[in-house]
Amino acid sequence: MKKDSNYNRFLLLWSGEIISAIGGGLTSFGLSVYVFQETGSAGSMALVALLAFLPTLLLSAPAGVLADRYDRRLLMMAGDGLSAVGLVFILVCMLMGRATLFVICVGVFISAVFSSLLEPAYRATVTDLLTKEEYSKASGMMSIAGSARYLISPLIAGLLLTVSDVKLLLLIDTATFFLTVVCTAIVRKGITARQTEKTGTFRESFREGWQAVTEKRGILILIIVSSVMTCFMGAMQILAEPMILDFESSRVLGIAETVCASGMLVSSVIIGIRGLKRDFTKILSISLALAGLSMTGFGLKENIVLICFFGFLFFFMLPFANNCLDYLTRTNIAAEKQGRAWGLISFLSQIGYVVAYGGAGFLADKVAAIRHTGVGRGAAAVIMVSGALLAAVSIALYQFKDVKELEGDNNEQTADH
Repeated sequence: MKKDSNYNRFLLLWSGEIISAIGGGLTSFGLSVYVFQETGSAGSMALVALLAFLPTLLLSAPAGVLADRYDRRLLMMAGDGLSAVGLVFILVCMLMGRATLFVICVGVFISAVFSSLLEPAYRATVTDLLTKEEYSKASGMMSIAGSARYLISPLIAGLLLTVSDVKLLLLIDTATFFLTVVCTAIVRKGITARQTEKTGTFRESFREGWQAVTEKRGILILIIVSSVMTCFMGAMQILAEPMILDFESSRVLGIAETVCASGMLVSSVIIGIRGLKRDFTKILSISLALAGLSMTGFGLKENIVLICFFGFLFFFMLPFANNCLDYLTRTNIAAEKQGRAWGLISFLSQIGYVVAYGGAGFLADKVAAIRHTGVGRGAAAVIMVSGALLAAVSIALYQFKDVKELEGDNNEQTADH
């Protein structure tokens, strides 16, 4: 009975995250279109994305320590609720006619600072609620929530932009934060917070988190390889929009993003229903290699049908990779250390996104200038090269014995529930 009750609480928490993801996707899409229309630069779009992402990366490790020292659900509520401040700042400036690139960068940065509290606490809460047997299915459900910002949001945003502007999207996103806080509050009321020891310093907590992720060499290898992979995949994520906007409207872009992201929905549903039982390293390597090859096809031509086909394949492979990474990590780290461990893992594995967001957009602009083409074809060239490199690294990953050993049937690191 308790098991079913906890899974129901997870579903409520998950529902709140879907709402938040959809709202965040509306803002991300709307601001990307707005910045590109104002500047015509892939680099400017990448700068906004970088500042929206950087606080999450830099603060993920401290947020992980907080998740192990304090009430995880309360941290989630604070992160969701206060992140609305940055969006309100952008909205007010737009209403006053002062929404410059600088203002947008400041607003998304403020919002991201508070959002950084969310991820480690959310992942650790899932560990608190569920049994080891439920992890894989829950990971599939979490992938569905993550796909909502790519599947549902672009279509809604593209349609809304034909009748209104980005201010409406910001307003809707701000409202979703408070709905998410309510869901988390209900879950918090129904479960007892894990007792944590707060006698140690933050530095000692960081050290314990580092020990948790380095005790097994395979975990450290996964983190390093993941950082390289996020660099290549980040190039795809940041350059897909300017590539399409260079020859199509925002409405077509929204439809295309929804079609592409539906691949993530399909595979997430499959994993959510069936789960993955074995061969996690093999599935991880294959899925990422196919994602890389899909990236090379994605940038071949200015053909929206071809783009949607390869984009669908790219997103279809991501939940398989995420599920394998999540399972291999979660089952090899003690439950009481998972908050700080996930914080460090998020920081180290996502450094590649900083490289991609900081350099891919400006590299695309440079390639376009050298080749005397539109910025869209410059973006396509960077995406294709990144895809080829991702496929190569993914194949190399399968050669590591230490990673394969993480699949042992007798992992006892995770605490009993």
